[in-house]
Amino acid sequence: MRKVLAPAFLAALMTAAPALSPAAAEEVGQVGVDWVGNDILIEAFQDPKVQGVTCHLAYFDRSLIDRVSNGNWFEDPSYSAVDCTQTGPITLGNIDRGEEGEEVFSEGRSLILKSLKVTRIYDEKNKALIYLGHASELTQGSGKMSLSVVPLGQP
Repeated sequence: MRKVLAPAFLAALMTAAPALSPAAAEEVGQVGVDWVGNDILIEAFQDPKVQGVTCHLAYFDRSLIDRVSNGNWFEDPSYSAVDCTQTGPITLGNIDRGEEGEEVFSEGRSLILKSLKVTRIYDEKNKALIYLGHASELTQGSGKMSLSVVPLGQP
């Protein structure tokens, strides 16, 4: 016997879903890097729990020609760069203050096995927010990363 969710519960879930998921990004730039159509894309997103912080993420986007010639259809490289800056008065929301931090952005880089992520770590002692751009792979880890720090005032 299948359970049917009540329409009111579904509406509440759909309303809450954006608050539970990592930030959405908006493409703000695109730079062509070669003649086969490979690009570097630049996206901007606001930290969903820290008002006044905007991050810019740059990553490599493989073209169809590159995918066909290399035979790897479903995966983009893990390389990325992130830089975050104060774009208004900073207001810390209910952020994770643990040393493992909290994922604030995620985007798939392969069919199912790899994601490009940005994780926020709160450095309370030094009064700073650390944003780590990194790849997350199901089968193996990746050392490809980028780091940005937003100061929160005098330590």
